[in-house]
Amino acid sequence: MFQVSRDHVIYEMSAQHKPVLTVDPKRQITFETRDALSGQITSAGDRFEALDWTRVNPATGPVYVNGAEPGDVLAVTIARIEIDDVGVTITGKDMGVLGHLLEESSIKIIPIEGDFAVFSESIRLPLNKMVGVIGTAPKDGAIPCGVPDLHGGNMDCKEIKEGATVLLPVNVPGALLALGDLHAVMADGEICVSGLEVAGRVTVTVDVLKQKTLPLPMIVSDTQVMVLASHEDLDEAANMAVVNMVSYLCEVGGFAKAEAAMLLSLAGDVRICQIVDPKKTVRVALDKAYIPER
Repeated sequence: MFQVSRDHVIYEMSAQHKPVLTVDPKRQITFETRDALSGQITSAGDRFEALDWTRVNPATGPVYVNGAEPGDVLAVTIARIEIDDVGVTITGKDMGVLGHLLEESSIKIIPIEGDFAVFSESIRLPLNKMVGVIGTAPKDGAIPCGVPDLHGGNMDCKEIKEGATVLLPVNVPGALLALGDLHAVMADGEICVSGLEVAGRVTVTVDVLKQKTLPLPMIVSDTQVMVLASHEDLDEAANMAVVNMVSYLCEVGGFAKAEAAMLLSLAGDVRICQIVDPKKTVRVALDKAYIPER
């Protein structure tokens, strides 16, 4: 078992980062992660104005995977997510969907008891532990960890959870995998700009799919295949995800385009992952049972 300490964090994904760990494919790694605010808020009385926004959305890593070369696909299977026993949610002026209606910031500290987050005396929310930020280095330049794109990043998809395999592009040698921004609870949309942000640990297994062409990023669960797309415009993100899923069905399942479109219209789900980041993220999901094996 390999482990990466939360002392090793990055705030942008870039080929310029030196790897903090090198592993072979099929190895298991545990990433210790900070919360999305780097632990800057610990009580409802903390001063929101004192936040250092350059320390938001830290990702632990990056990790170099031997044998991963440009054109390959990095398969990251999430074996276990462990979270701390308290989380924080924030919102405020110019934040999230309702930011234009809010005049001041709000902080809510939420304890976690067993399998529930205690929102109030009368509301206990079942946990749905997930990874908000997971990605590889882009081919060129640097992308802030808070931004989702073709490399993955801050997709904030609640399906990136235990048992799921996230498929990411290898743009540079070694892929340079990093992840963080755990949520104890988060709904589709993440409308207030945060989930229940927590620190924790994520144990994954990494593998390399050699020279495989897929509409990345993707998620594969026990029952579904999901294609994700991010764009500044929500409609465009949805269109991209649908087009990419149709391409996948034609390539993998042997469908004609019209037939694939019909199948998605009848059995596929178009879901909003988040609508609060610089680029919005949409996923299209289809049950594996409808995809023929060729």
